[in-house]
Amino acid sequence: MNELYVSISTIISLAAVAVIVVAMVKTAQIVPQRSAYIIERLGRYSRTLEAGFHILIPFVDRVAYRHTLKEEALDVPKQQCITKDNIAVSVDGVLYLQVIDPQSASYGIADYRFASMSLAQTTLRSIIGQIELDRTFEERGRVNEEVVNALDEAAQPWGVKVLRYEIADILMPNTITDALEQQMRAERERRAVVARSEGERQEKINISEGEKTQIINLSIAHKEKQINEAEGKAREIELLAEATALGIERIAAAIEKPGGKDAVSLRIAEQYVREFGRLAQSGTTLILPAELSNIGAAVAGLAKTLQTLPTDGGATATR
Repeated sequence: MNELYVSISTIISLAAVAVIVVAMVKTAQIVPQRSAYIIERLGRYSRTLEAGFHILIPFVDRVAYRHTLKEEALDVPKQQCITKDNIAVSVDGVLYLQVIDPQSASYGIADYRFASMSLAQTTLRSIIGQIELDRTFEERGRVNEEVVNALDEAAQPWGVKVLRYEIADILMPNTITDALEQQMRAERERRAVVARSEGERQEKINISEGEKTQIINLSIAHKEKQINEAEGKAREIELLAEATALGIERIAAAIEKPGGKDAVSLRIAEQYVREFGRLAQSGTTLILPAELSNIGAAVAGLAKTLQTLPTDGGATATR
C-alpha cells in the first residue's frame, strides 16, 4: 500500500513539474530582431510583440502568427501570356515585398504570399496582352512598374508593401525565335548594303571634290603665273626703257662735249661702211646708191644734221 502511494505521488510530482515547465515555456517569449509575433488571448487579438523578451499568461495568451519584417523575395512561377499580336510567350519573374503591418497581414488575408504571386501573374498577363511581341523586350521597365503599382494598391489592406517586380525571362516558341532571327539577319544585311552604298557615295563625292579642288588650284596657279610673267615683262620693258633713255641721255651729253660730234660722225661712217659690206656679202646682185661715190659727203651731211640739233639734249624738239 505504501509503495502504491509512493508511485502515485511520484507521478503527480512529475506531472506538476511538466505543467510548470510548459507554463514557463508558454509564459516566456523571445522575439528575434526584425520579427513580430501576433498574440491572441482566448482566441481574440491581444497585441503585437516586437523584438525582445516578453511574458505571457499561460494557457490564456498564445502566439497565433509569426511574421518577419525583412524584405522577402518570392519566385513567381512561369506562366503563358498572349501578346497583342497573338503570340504565346512564357514569362517568369521575382516579386519583392515586405510586411509593414503584422496585424493586417495576419487577419487581412489567409496567405499574403500566395495572394501576391497569384495577383502578379494575372496582372502580368493583362499587361502583356496589351503589348506587341516586338515591344515586350523593350518595355520591361514599364511592365515591371505597372505590376508593382497594381499589386501595391491591392496589398494595402493586407499590411504588405510591394517594393518591386522584375521579369526574369521571356521565352518564345521556336518558330517565332527563328522568324525573329531571320528578320534580324535581313535587317543587318540591309544596314550593311546601305552602309556600303553610303561609303561608295561618299567616296565619289570625295574624289569629285578632290578633282574640283585640283582644277581650281591649277587655274589659280596658271593665273598667278600669267600675272607674274606679265609683271616681269612689264618690269623688263620698264627697265629697258629706262636703260635706253639713260643711254640716250649719256650719248647726248657726250655729243655736247668737245670733239663729240666728230666722234659721232666717225662712228656713223664706220657703221655705214660695215653694213654696206654685209649687204655686199649677202647676195650676188648689188644695187649701189648714187651717193656711194662720195661717202665723205654722206657722212658730212649726217654731221651737219647733228649740228642742227638743239644743245639741250632734244628737249626742244620733244616739246
